[in-house]
Formats: sequence, structure tokens, C-alpha cells
Amino acid sequence: MSSGFDLGPEERLAILLSRHVHDWETSACGALSFIPATAMLLARELHAPNVEIIILGSKEYSPFVSGKDFHFLAQRGEMDLFFISAIEIDKHGNFNLHVIGDRDEPDVLMPGQYGTGLLYYAVPRIVMFRTEHTTRTFVEQVDYISGAGTSPEGVRRRTREVTVVTPIAQLRFNMETRLMELASVHEGFTADQVAENTGFDLGIDGPVETTPVITEAEVQALRTIVKPHMIESETYPDLAARLIREP
Repeated sequence: MSSGFDLGPEERLAILLSRHVHDWETSACGALSFIPATAMLLARELHAPNVEIIILGSKEYSPFVSGKDFHFLAQRGEMDLFFISAIEIDKHGNFNLHVIGDRDEPDVLMPGQYGTGLLYYAVPRIVMFRTEHTTRTFVEQVDYISGAGTSPEGVRRRTREVTVVTPIAQLRFNMETRLMELASVHEGFTADQVAENTGFDLGIDGPVETTPVITEAEVQALRTIVKPHMIESETYPDLAARLIREP
């Protein structure tokens, strides 16, 4: 999905994620989250000038004394959007950040999470993202549920919207059926290609929307405003310098 622009994969995802940031809301990402951090800063430049941005661990965009305060904010209902990247995502909206394989004898043991499962319950809008779209990531059932898409009866959660953004498509979690569905396909790809690279049925039963194309205004703002700001504010400066291209 380049629309004639020479975009790196991180640039493309940052632009797509930025569209989910709303004005006058509090949007947040955890530490080690270059792509959503870039997305939030880009959204502020383009369409959400009054957004409150939280980038955990950054100097300029982390107002907390400790990491606990970050989660307390969400529990009080004061966080509107949170970005999550997972190793596995399944058709039930569950995600995995812990292990690949058996939990007791894992093939791969990952760092896990710091409160992300809690945030999945406490934040109204969740945007998950992946830098790849393959059957390795999108599976019928995750090997380990780090965050559950559906709560047990009687357990309250604030989640009302879950979107997944990848390099080829956007998925949407249907809150009534509790299943992942194909929301839109990026320019240059087809619904069949998305289905082939997804390990579960996406419920495609008719025409699928095309994701709005990336615009020159989005690319220019990313490269001429957001990139220098990230370097100057020491918000992932090395990654910004390396992964966001010159105008």
C-alpha cells in the first residue's frame, strides 16, 4: 500500500495506526513501542491537535512516577486508546505475548507482558498491530492467552472496539459474534490474499472495503515534522533517524 510513495514498513504502519487516534482523547502505548509512538505524534499533526499522548518510558510523554500509575489511569477510565503488538492473535480476539508451544515446555519463551492483559479489559478502544500478516501470527487458537477477547459472564470490561492493523489489511473484532472479521484490504492486496495468510475464517461473504490510500500530506508530515521532533525530543531518536526516511 504505497500509492506511489517509497515507504518503509514502519512508516506505512505508523500512518495507518495514526488514523485511529481521535482528537480530545488520551491515547497511549507502552515502552519499546516505536511504531504507535510515531503514529500518535503524526495524528497530532494531522487531525488530532488536542490529543493527550502517553508514551511509557519517554522523557516528554510519560507523566508517571512509576509504571503502576499508567495502569491506574486506565483503571480509572481515563485512557481511551491503547496500542498492543502480539506474537499470536486468534479468531476469538485473544492475544499471546508469553510462549510458543506448550506452556510447561515451550518452543519459544517470550518476555511476557507488564499489565497489557489488564489494559485489554480497561481501555475502551484497542488497536493491535503486527509487522507481518501470516498464518504464524493469525492462528485458530493462541498457544497461551495473555489477553482474552471475551470476559467470563459477570466480569465487567470497558472494551468496546478492537481493531488489528497489518501491512495488508485491517481486521475488526465483532463484539456481537466475538469473532475477528476482515474490515478492509489495503491497496495492492486482495481479500483472497488476506484469507490465505490468515489461519482462521474471516467471515468474508461479500465485497470488502479498500483501506483509504496513504496521502502525500501524511507522508510529508511524518518525514518533515514528526521525524525531527522525535529526534529533538529524544523519543526513539535512533529509530526515527533510521526508519523514517528523508522527504
